[in-house]
Amino acid sequence: MEDLIVKQVRDWLLAEKEEAYKEFSSSLLPGVNNVLGIRIPKLRKYAKSLVKQDYESFLSHACEYIEGIMLQGMLIGLIKEPPEQKLKRIKKFLHKIDNWAVCDTFCGGLKFTKENQALVWNFIEPLTTSDKEYEVRFALVMMLSYFINDEYIEKVLKLIHAVSHEGYYAKMGAAWAMSICYINYPDKSRPYIKTLQNQEIKIKSVRKICESLRIPKEEKTKIRNELL
Repeated sequence: MEDLIVKQVRDWLLAEKEEAYKEFSSSLLPGVNNVLGIRIPKLRKYAKSLVKQDYESFLSHACEYIEGIMLQGMLIGLIKEPPEQKLKRIKKFLHKIDNWAVCDTFCGGLKFTKENQALVWNFIEPLTTSDKEYEVRFALVMMLSYFINDEYIEKVLKLIHAVSHEGYYAKMGAAWAMSICYINYPDKSRPYIKTLQNQEIKIKSVRKICESLRIPKEEKTKIRNELL
């Protein structure tokens, strides 16, 4: 017999889907075929109501839609529990990540990282050398979200520089993270970008730096000439 909370969530997901938004979302997620088309703010609002219920059976459920998986990730971020327990949940959730949208929304909700940087760093650091594309991306997005600061910048730069996974979304995560490093710490980041061995990561890093509104227009040509 289907659990009540699982049925409740499925009914909500099917009621909130938007066909036009599904087409838009699907266009950003090539190869992903389980999109309903539900806007992220709606999912976040619903997750806040779910965390007040008996959510454990839903968290262990194998969701058929991407938005259900996103909800599970959002719930993990919202649950009030010891950080060590939350990391156990995160570890279990990582195998469910098979696209950038689930990965990045999950990272955005893990606000507990701000008060537990050393603990979370020790968890994500080894993931940068994983053979799983989305474990690498998860680690990189966590870094750019929570670890671009005076204490961790050198560690972050070294790990990005060493990324060797050939998966497209791992490389794009590395480029995104490197661009955020440069925008905040240009002098520290410059030598790491110059010596990147992966040309795709280097080119994408510079492109994302130059797309930033925080970089003055007159500096962008100079950056391209210097870093590429």
